[in-house]
Amino acid sequence: MDLSSLFKSSNEKLGLALGGGAALGAAHVGVLKALKEKELKPSYLSGTSIGAFVAAHLAFGTAIERLEEIALELDWFDISAFKLSKMGMLSNKKLGEMILDELGSQNIEDAEIPLCVIATDISSGNKVEIKEGPLHKAVMASSCLPGVFAPVEWDDLLLVDGFLCENVPVSPLKDMGAKKIIGVDLTTNRDYKRPEDIIDVLSNTFDIGLNNMIKTQIEDKKIHWIQPKLSAYDKADTKQTQQLIDEGYTAAMEALSR
Repeated sequence: MDLSSLFKSSNEKLGLALGGGAALGAAHVGVLKALKEKELKPSYLSGTSIGAFVAAHLAFGTAIERLEEIALELDWFDISAFKLSKMGMLSNKKLGEMILDELGSQNIEDAEIPLCVIATDISSGNKVEIKEGPLHKAVMASSCLPGVFAPVEWDDLLLVDGFLCENVPVSPLKDMGAKKIIGVDLTTNRDYKRPEDIIDVLSNTFDIGLNNMIKTQIEDKKIHWIQPKLSAYDKADTKQTQQLIDEGYTAAMEALSR
């Protein structure tokens, strides 16, 4: 019996955690295509950073075909705008506007599939699990790369990217009621290279931190992992979207058939 048959034959509800990874997030679309093909529909969703963006669309009923169109059309300039702020060089307000344009003004608690979005309170370092409130603002907070985008104000908190606390947010799914969990990890098991400039240094720094974080999560044998091989892809390049979708689909089909 392959893994997909196990999930379908079980009465235990399935949770799906979509991890961060900037432009690599297009691979999530390929994973979702594979899940649909295997007739697997999650009962609970969680997402961090670009994973939150994808999970938000899935939670509110966006068809996989439409999500693929959005991914193929997406460009760096679509999600960022210059902002004069001592907190960041740019604003990701445009990302929130994309959610509003596609899904309307929604609150997370009204999702068709229960959803949790992960962010980090940059004032305390605490993980923030957002399960209520404006959807577009939650996705902005979860995707707010510190030092690049200005933090998102949420009540009395200053929120930035959730990757700092839990890049593949499997823990909220357990609290939500999921008994079977699939985690989609886009950033670990990457091939590092000797840095040539400060961008390479920062990129390696983030990747090493994420790799160490995921090692602890992988020890949990109750979580089933899908880890596309994305070392050859640039996390800032939105011109590789179709290849990333294909990589996500291939990795998911292989994992679900094991």
